[in-house]
Amino acid sequence: MKTKRIGYIDHRLDNFHANVYLDLLRGDLKARGWEVAKCWALDDAGGRKWAAEKKVPYVADVKEMADCDALVVLAPSTPEVHLDLAKRAFPLRKPTYVDKTFAPDLKTAKKIFALADKHRVPVITSSALRCAASLNRTVAELGGRDQVRHLRAWGGGRSFEEYVIHPLEMLITAMGPGVKEVMRLSDGPNHHEVHVKFTGGRTGSVFVHVNSDCAFRAVVTTDAKTVHADTSPDPIFRDLASLILDFFESGRECIDRKETLALFKVRDAAFNSKALGRFLKV
Repeated sequence: MKTKRIGYIDHRLDNFHANVYLDLLRGDLKARGWEVAKCWALDDAGGRKWAAEKKVPYVADVKEMADCDALVVLAPSTPEVHLDLAKRAFPLRKPTYVDKTFAPDLKTAKKIFALADKHRVPVITSSALRCAASLNRTVAELGGRDQVRHLRAWGGGRSFEEYVIHPLEMLITAMGPGVKEVMRLSDGPNHHEVHVKFTGGRTGSVFVHVNSDCAFRAVVTTDAKTVHADTSPDPIFRDLASLILDFFESGRECIDRKETLALFKVRDAAFNSKALGRFLKV
């Protein structure tokens, strides 16, 4: 079987996501036949150092990744550079995964998708919490997302700005893109609470506990019952990496863009002062 080639494009390559996906491709997912064949970073010196340590060939220009089969745009902690990185990646016309957080705001997310369409590039993005097996299994056992009336998701992280993506991904994955109104109840400094109204009278809420080791969890409610889903045992990065490889192999987008954009509608509203203490239509 011919090994298929991935190009890493990053801001600073020495980060958890760059490492965990590389380790998975060389370990648990090795049988899938993919490798990180080339890498490049805005931080050239740091990128070259990481590449040498990890034994991944470093290139001087993204254009040198033209012979790769797929691309991964990383920079998981600096989404403000994703549009710039996409401008470098998309002209190569390879299936591209863009790491979380996809963009700093809804406007930029739309620009990235429009750029992908201009170059006819299939692109997906996601937090690893989309692949929380316990949550997805719970929703399926309760009859599917159409049966979910309310979902409460929470977890910890370094900052609300970066880590709100994770409970929001859980919320939208379980309830769909039908977001109508958003309200932020608390403003920290260490706890942040956002409530969402969906179509059909459904509701959801997310909490981020800053500087906490709180695991990501969810409580799912239908008309019949309420069930707790603990995602902490789930191999979320392995399962997301597997989903990304499925996408690379098919060349077809497997995450609905409407869900990605709905997530950013909620995220943008959460930072809007007009949503503090009252519902804001989105």
